[in-house]
Amino acid sequence: MACSSNNTAAAAIATAHERRTADFHPTVWADFFLTHVFSDQETVNGWNAGIEALKENVKAMLSAPTPEKLRLIDVVERLGIGYHFEEEIEEQLQEIHHHPNNNIDEDLFTIALRFRLLRQHGYNVPSDVFKRFQNEEGEETFNKEELGRSDDVEGMMSLYEAGYLRMQGETILDEAIVFTTAQLAKYSEELAAAAGEHQNGLLMKRVARVLKRPLRKAVDRHEQLFFISVYEQTEGHDPILLKLAKLSWNSLQHLYQQELRSITRWWIDLDFATKLSFARDRLIEIYFWAVGAMWEPKFSTSRYVLSKLTMLVSVVDDIYDVHGTIDELEIFTTAVEKWDTSMKDFPNYMKIFFGALIDALDEVDAITTGEGRPYCLEYGKQTEKNQMRAYITEARWFAKGEVPKIEEYRRVGVYSCGYPLLAYSALCGLGDKAPKEAFDWLLAFPKIMGAVADHCRLMDDIVSHEFEQKRGHVASSVECYMNQHDVSRDEAVNALNRMVEDDWKVINEECLLINRPVFVCREVISMFVGLAKVMEVLYKDFDSYTFSNTSTMDMITALLVTPMDVVPN
Repeated sequence: MACSSNNTAAAAIATAHERRTADFHPTVWADFFLTHVFSDQETVNGWNAGIEALKENVKAMLSAPTPEKLRLIDVVERLGIGYHFEEEIEEQLQEIHHHPNNNIDEDLFTIALRFRLLRQHGYNVPSDVFKRFQNEEGEETFNKEELGRSDDVEGMMSLYEAGYLRMQGETILDEAIVFTTAQLAKYSEELAAAAGEHQNGLLMKRVARVLKRPLRKAVDRHEQLFFISVYEQTEGHDPILLKLAKLSWNSLQHLYQQELRSITRWWIDLDFATKLSFARDRLIEIYFWAVGAMWEPKFSTSRYVLSKLTMLVSVVDDIYDVHGTIDELEIFTTAVEKWDTSMKDFPNYMKIFFGALIDALDEVDAITTGEGRPYCLEYGKQTEKNQMRAYITEARWFAKGEVPKIEEYRRVGVYSCGYPLLAYSALCGLGDKAPKEAFDWLLAFPKIMGAVADHCRLMDDIVSHEFEQKRGHVASSVECYMNQHDVSRDEAVNALNRMVEDDWKVINEECLLINRPVFVCREVISMFVGLAKVMEVLYKDFDSYTFSNTSTMDMITALLVTPMDVVPN
């Protein structure tokens, strides 16, 4: 079949989503991905051939000596082509880390960029590199006269981005975020007044984007799309990098479409739309979640496993929250604890769900055992048990009308949020990069797992607790904090937002190479950061997962449907 035009594909998915929203028919959008052919194989082969032809040029750029090496690495990664050059980039960053340039004449932009790139890649760079930009000794504020010049917007954005790699106790980076936020807001007003000039307009877009969401909290794939559009309009951009970025975007998008087609067949065959009509249909959103957390091609199996198991988590979440009686839930939880597959005392809807869960885990077992990792299934069962224990605890609280203390709620919430299961799913797809020791480490609930899961639970509660309370739900962290500390909703939300920022500081610290066990590969760490980033995009101001007929559809269309136009040679 011929490749659909961009406009046709976008219009088709919009129509499918409108039908699903209007009719509440769970398979409409999924069926669209199953039946729609986006690109013919000849076109895809052309993209891949173009990628291979350009990669050698970029490898040569990365290995050549240049004072602009840091900027080149940053552009390559932000264009979404860094996965082609992981070894080359790592080699360059190791050299930069081991032989730092202590030139006191370096500007703010360069110092902040080096700091951010090295920390993003796990190097323990001290934050005191920014002390030279502060006021006299004893004052932990940045020098407004020196740094507040209107012509150094790039430097201010660079410092702003670096600030979000902060860890506990790094007050200099806390202050950097406060200072740069104010300065960038001022620059935004100045740029708006002079937006008639093209490059000023581009810079204004970038400043607005940064203030909305720093890179550390942005879904990589989403930001790559934005950066490609800006880079293309920037004077002096490299046409080789731009073309490679567009070809890579299209090639990866085609891979996503193939993965989603396979997952969709499974979902439609389950026919939960008919059998379990009370459950939310969020297959496409969950796959978007998987892409958001792990977008590179090497994560293909992880995305596949994560999408299936997380879709089932979404269903069982609705079983515990809105459909099952407390007696039914007690029976179900006990059966899962024993892994009793007879299901003799289950109501029919629970038999349907548990049967699907067993089949999904059996498929994961077949995949991992075929790779020589027969131990993965038992970890999956244990993770599911932990999830159900958390669910039944919350169901008992709700049945009794009990509002737990915030500390107790958070201890349970890190499991009920589902992120431990998502992390397990990701490890299952990493082959020999996730040995048995990595699963033991994950099951022991390392600090990074706790921080990412707590971040997920709190962000979800902050934006969705009012809706959840209306439909009948256990008290969220918002109600728990209000009840325990006798404060208003706004005061509780402010306190929870501070906890979210503390979680980010723990995540940043745990990403450092010095804190990573030898059997935990960088892909696992990348996955954790990716999961936190997805929460920032979907739950920052609004529950865009439950109510996905909003900006979520636009993001899904851009990431999964519409290819980029590439100028031929």
